[in-house]
Amino acid sequence: MAGHMNKPKNTKKFEGLPNKDQVMEFIRGSDTRVGKREIAKHFRLKGQEKIALKALLKDMAEEGLIDGKSSAYHRMGGVPRVTVLKIVEIDDGEPIGVPESWDPDEGTAPPRLRVMEKKKQLALRTGDRILARTEEKGSGWLAHPMKKLAVAEDQMLGVIEIDGGGKAWLAPVDKRIRNSFAVSDQGEAEEGQLVVAEPTGRGRNASVKVTDVLGDPLAPRSYSLIAIHKFGIPNVFSQEVLDEAEKAAKLPLSEEDREDLRDLPIIAIDPADARDHDDAIWAESDGEGGFRALVAIADVSYYVRPDSALDKEARKRGNSVYFPDRVVPMLPEVLSADVCSLREGEDRAAMACHLTIDADGKVTNWRFTRAIVRIHQVIAYEDAQAQIDEGNATGPINALWACWNSLASARADRDPLNLDLPERRVELGEDGKVKGIAVRERLDAHRVVEDFMIAANVAAAKALESKASPVVYRVHEPPTREKLIALREYFESIGKNLALGQVITPGLFNRMIKDVADEGEKALVMEAVLRSQTQAYYGPKNAGHFGLALGSYAHFTSPIRRYADLLLHRALVDAFKLEQPKPKDRAIPAHSGLSDRDRDDLGKITEAISITERRAMEAERDTVDRYVAAWLSGRVDEVFPTRITGVQKFGFFATIVGLGGDGLVPVSTLGREYFTYDEGAHSLVGESTGTSFTVGDKLDLRLAEANPLTGALKFELPDSEGGHKVEPRGKRPEKKHRKGGPQNGGAGKRAPRKDAKGKHTVGKRGRPGNIRHQGRKKK
Repeated sequence: MAGHMNKPKNTKKFEGLPNKDQVMEFIRGSDTRVGKREIAKHFRLKGQEKIALKALLKDMAEEGLIDGKSSAYHRMGGVPRVTVLKIVEIDDGEPIGVPESWDPDEGTAPPRLRVMEKKKQLALRTGDRILARTEEKGSGWLAHPMKKLAVAEDQMLGVIEIDGGGKAWLAPVDKRIRNSFAVSDQGEAEEGQLVVAEPTGRGRNASVKVTDVLGDPLAPRSYSLIAIHKFGIPNVFSQEVLDEAEKAAKLPLSEEDREDLRDLPIIAIDPADARDHDDAIWAESDGEGGFRALVAIADVSYYVRPDSALDKEARKRGNSVYFPDRVVPMLPEVLSADVCSLREGEDRAAMACHLTIDADGKVTNWRFTRAIVRIHQVIAYEDAQAQIDEGNATGPINALWACWNSLASARADRDPLNLDLPERRVELGEDGKVKGIAVRERLDAHRVVEDFMIAANVAAAKALESKASPVVYRVHEPPTREKLIALREYFESIGKNLALGQVITPGLFNRMIKDVADEGEKALVMEAVLRSQTQAYYGPKNAGHFGLALGSYAHFTSPIRRYADLLLHRALVDAFKLEQPKPKDRAIPAHSGLSDRDRDDLGKITEAISITERRAMEAERDTVDRYVAAWLSGRVDEVFPTRITGVQKFGFFATIVGLGGDGLVPVSTLGREYFTYDEGAHSLVGESTGTSFTVGDKLDLRLAEANPLTGALKFELPDSEGGHKVEPRGKRPEKKHRKGGPQNGGAGKRAPRKDAKGKHTVGKRGRPGNIRHQGRKKK
């Protein structure tokens, strides 16, 4: 074959091997990254042919035809047709990007591509990442954005520190990273400022460069800002999205095409500091022991239409994120806090779920309509509860409680998982600083609203199933066998038995929790059960909800803050023919039901919003940890009552009773005795005295460190020699002494050394005393 003249000498016998021109044609025509594997697959090469291909590609690289490594080949001096770009500059309003994975021969600079941003849809800025289609035009390259990507995982947040020699170091705010990094490019950052940085260089030349300066890390509102940047949470709306929201907010409410429910005394019961009100409830007796009830939900689908820029932004965010000092909303404020919020005394568009509830609390019928509502009263949980407790509640509130008593009875029959774990609440002053940390009280008023919402969520799922319509299910699968085995081992360590041969139900866990008399130990058992549960997620296929003991469940009640609920509303619009008249403004899409993309990509969309939900939960928890550490930083050296929550080879974790805030007690601080880690008993056991530290133990600990930047706490025993008082959890199994274990003294970290003014002093190596060498990174 003529084409074989270009083959390496040792490949002539392989008839299936392509020539260089064929390889180049395949690389140029590929829309994805091309490596040796993709080339071999395309030309159906096997065995020795793959070895010959490797030699061919090596020859082509030596001739300058291609560059890159075996994972990503492209034409020498060229760019893949579809690739990830990083924005490195904004040149007179025009973004300039370079290939993120560019790794050509040394000395060859990456090409700079002009990003053709249509109508500034992505609002790109320096540091952003995009997936783009590229084309060579004239002597340069153009990039056409396909979508904006999350912030690169290798970016990090940290504080600039200067050592005694004037060298800058980055001290990460992520408590999982225990080393600091040399700064090669400090930019305009100053000592003590919070910055975003990214790695640069390799090997001995590895360092970081500052890409963005965020300011004072200890200023009010910085803790949530840290989380926003750390987790890559979108927090700025483009002008196009804001403009669309303003137009949507002006859509008129048609009294002719909506059910008029303005005369019903509908009540919204929410937290006292609620930023939005997307649900309200009403109930009345049917005179036969049952009830007629209504759950009114903000009709967000009327304002946020499919495939609009507003919709795409909401889908990208997936949900609102709530911090103690701010909310990062899924929708612009004109919608989330105004037009879509069910305000007292104002006409609002609502999706109404009408429920018929029998005397046993079971929902026997339902129907869905689009309605106009006028909320009779917006009341805080605490105020509603006080009215009930004091016997001066209004008629509408009394009716809600009466209906709830029936719903609660049906809930008890279902016996869903009952994990009443405390929730920490950060109280802020007007200056944004922490006034205190409290445990949020769990009231019947919370349960009232919760049970009405669950009833409406179930009705929505079943209503769509009855129409064979797409459903965004809220799925919670039963615990896996691996997690159940781990839970059984924990129960054995506290003298209880969990037989895995029986059917595992939520009620089984409830009974085991109920059998624990000590309230402190009960909280630990509930936490252990919680850890055994699978992560709930959104999906188009029904697998039930184990925790709620429900066969079909969906989220219908919070479309202002959850994209899953918005999709469900759209499905209801289609299934029950609830479309409204076309908007006069042609720029607003006419259809408010599911789009073709919603239907075709429902699996991908639900997977994406499940990820954004987990991201929000981590960011919220991360921020609360920082606020707790900030509050406790003024109480260092105080002794607190704690309970051990986890044990590892390097030490144990404890939480302050009644407050929360997990901290580490390094094994190096437990005195001179050698401690062995007993994994089965979740204990550290002293080999000489038999002293043990076991999950569930109560003991007093001294707060040694509280770092607001990382949210990390460190505890020590009040007696440095290891003397302490431990209150056991109850009956323990016989201790098992095992060989090995951590060497005493190797796991601790000394407190930062500071001078009289509170500034970091310099360690022996000329760096601040609280930072570590770059190569010693915690795994």
